Amino acid sequence: MSGSSHNLSASGDSSRSYGRGAGILSIGIAATGLLTFAFFSISSHVLSPDAASRVALLWSIMFVIISVIYRPIEQLLSRTIAERRALGYQEQRLRVPIVIQMGFALLFLVAALALRETIVTQVFEGYEALYGVLLVGTLAYAASYFARGWLAGHEYFALFGSLVLMEAAARICFALAVVLGIASGQSAVALGIAAAPLVSLVVVPAAFARSRRERREAIARTPRQAQRDEPRQAHRQELSLRRGTHFAGWVSSIMFSEQTLLNAAVLTVAATSSNKALAGIVFDVLLIARAPLQLFQAIQTSLLPHLTGLEATEGHAAFAKAIRVTVRAIVAFAAAVALGLLAIGPFAMSHLFGQPFSYGRFGLALVGVGMGLHLASGTLNQAALARDRARAAAACWGLAAVLFLAWMLTPAVSEQLLRMEIGYAGATAVLALALGMLYRRGRHDEAAPPLGGRQPGQAPQAASTARAIAR
Repeated sequence: MSGSSHNLSASGDSSRSYGRGAGILSIGIAATGLLTFAFFSISSHVLSPDAASRVALLWSIMFVIISVIYRPIEQLLSRTIAERRALGYQEQRLRVPIVIQMGFALLFLVAALALRETIVTQVFEGYEALYGVLLVGTLAYAASYFARGWLAGHEYFALFGSLVLMEAAARICFALAVVLGIASGQSAVALGIAAAPLVSLVVVPAAFARSRRERREAIARTPRQAQRDEPRQAHRQELSLRRGTHFAGWVSSIMFSEQTLLNAAVLTVAATSSNKALAGIVFDVLLIARAPLQLFQAIQTSLLPHLTGLEATEGHAAFAKAIRVTVRAIVAFAAAVALGLLAIGPFAMSHLFGQPFSYGRFGLALVGVGMGLHLASGTLNQAALARDRARAAAACWGLAAVLFLAWMLTPAVSEQLLRMEIGYAGATAVLALALGMLYRRGRHDEAAPPLGGRQPGQAPQAASTARAIAR
């Protein structure tokens, strides 16, 4: 009976800790989302429509790249560290994630240098400063996203929120400098995109100091025999380069598909429309989805380590409850957004971005519905990653991305903005259905072995020691 009571207490403590962490992180990322929205709103007012469109294009290209090559390492770090901590290990080996991250950054650098002339002339219309921002900013985000994964795995959610908030605050300062007349032009606004990830790293020293303090406290509480046993057991559980690369590769595919949903419309409109400002309009409308998705990173960031810990220690019931609670909150939020867009969407968009454009309220509401489906898909995706089903999840995302891209390249709807709004809602519906089927199938399967190699049912001595200390 005492063991059962302890398990219930531990489960409750874990849920409360997750809720507090997600709440703290949500505050930071909510402010970040608002500041990001404000950055592009200010940019559209202080720059010409063509210049604002180029800045939006720079942002779209950069975030396709960093999401594809860096976000997988964030997820890998978060999952691996959370799993090892749930099993009682204090030592976190980072060699494999560092090697993979450096490989991705080097691959980008080589490609960017090789394609320099093409990018400058054909993508940025001869504006070399925008190429410089793309190069510096993308390399800087390698460190930023590695820090995010490390913070998430350790569940330092307040520091994570501070990191992304510092990033957004630094970025908007450059746009405000143009408003105040301290600087001028698109290059000054764009420089904020490159400087932001570097400024955000000021929180890292505080995180390292906290980690060292917690490690010293844990060592002081751990019996000497367990201290001698842990390095040998931890070495057996260490993430291999092969398995880490496979996980990162499939997550990279997921991120590429997600960025296709968010950016393919901007890129295809920029390439095919005679109206150069239309790509900026499409980008502005997709901010309806982008801003909540950025906010939802708070939930996703805290959800993956939370689900990984539940899968390692508490089983399917607690896992399923966390998914249900999150999806219900998403449904309520998305319904409110869609109704708000039906009521005041065109008025709000025209005044926020200052563009003389006629927005359709039903199209905007469709984007709101698609946003909700996208958020629900993100939740189900984290469930798949926590169960080490990245390959199956990648197939679901790939299907939705291919369908959306094919839709954007067909003239089925002549008005390109409306084509995007219909296509986004339809593609996210397909995605949510596919990931929902994967989740339902996964509920009845045995949990997959963790990335470190432990088989289900083999609880290492370190985990038993940790639980003994907790009691």
